[in-house]
Amino acid sequence: MAYATINDPSAHFQTALYNGSSSSVTVTNDGNSDLQPDWLWIKSRSSTHNHDTFDSSRGMTSKRLFPNLTNAEDSNGIASVTSDGFTTGTSLGNINTNGENYVAWQWKANGGTTSSNSDGSITSTVQVNTTAGFSIITYSGNGSNNATVGHGLGAAPQLIITKNRSATYNWVTWSEELSSTKIMVIDMDLAEFTPSGGYYSNVGSSTYQLVQGSSNLTNVNANGNDYVAYCFRSIQGYSKFGKYTGNGSADGSFVYTGFKPAWVMIKCTNAAKNWYIFDNKRPGYNVINRLISPNSSAAEVDGSEKIDLLSNGFKLRQDFSHTNASGSTYLYMAFAQEPLVGTNNIAATAE
Repeated sequence: MAYATINDPSAHFQTALYNGSSSSVTVTNDGNSDLQPDWLWIKSRSSTHNHDTFDSSRGMTSKRLFPNLTNAEDSNGIASVTSDGFTTGTSLGNINTNGENYVAWQWKANGGTTSSNSDGSITSTVQVNTTAGFSIITYSGNGSNNATVGHGLGAAPQLIITKNRSATYNWVTWSEELSSTKIMVIDMDLAEFTPSGGYYSNVGSSTYQLVQGSSNLTNVNANGNDYVAYCFRSIQGYSKFGKYTGNGSADGSFVYTGFKPAWVMIKCTNAAKNWYIFDNKRPGYNVINRLISPNSSAAEVDGSEKIDLLSNGFKLRQDFSHTNASGSTYLYMAFAQEPLVGTNNIAATAE
């Protein structure tokens, strides 16, 4: 009997590597399924450049945000999306400098088709992939404490990443694994904290609440400001959002996901440590130590933080503090390359 509810994860998430050029580059995915990206996150591997992210709700060809920066949205985009990837265009050096190497992480939502959601006191615009537990939400803040926003997932999200598009504010990251009133921010290395500018509460199957912090609502509901939020919930055999405790050993903690991971992001919750992203394309075999940090513009490095991507989860392979300090707690999000057992009843293998 099949374990997974998604037999082919590549229909919903893929990583692509490409080389920059003096002309526009067409990036074509190589997974089992075609994937037209609705959320696209690109980083230069070989040089110091900002992370760039685009989505089809805001407009892939006209709007850009920077995960490592607090900057407001600007009016630059990629050239186009295709049925199985995207074209870079020539104008954005962060994503297409001649001779540089890049990684592009891509998620599918609903092909750019959005709908109005009036479940909350603020009407949101949602683009939802309920099969993969992913929605993109855009809304305009009204400045009201305890306002609610509909997310469209049909079940409570376990992780929400929000950015104020109109002004210079952090990437507010909420997880059900964090302490009450606490958030983290992807653009900085901070431990979990209670923000002055608002956070989330009462995260439910249809809405979540925008709660004032100690002074205001700028992070999540400033009057007249525009926001984008990416909401996720775990899907058996495809995605997992949780936490683990480090053991401070080279024979590190094992984290069961129920699938062979294609992508893992990790952050220490109790100390100021970098976020790190690992994926199955860099370098494409265990042990994986090719490090990219979402809170930094730095190029990829072969670092001391090491993991193995296994058939049913991931295992830390070093005792360094960013991912495996003894007694420290770590937040993670992971997406699958293969389910542990698909409909063909063949078990996944390690990387």
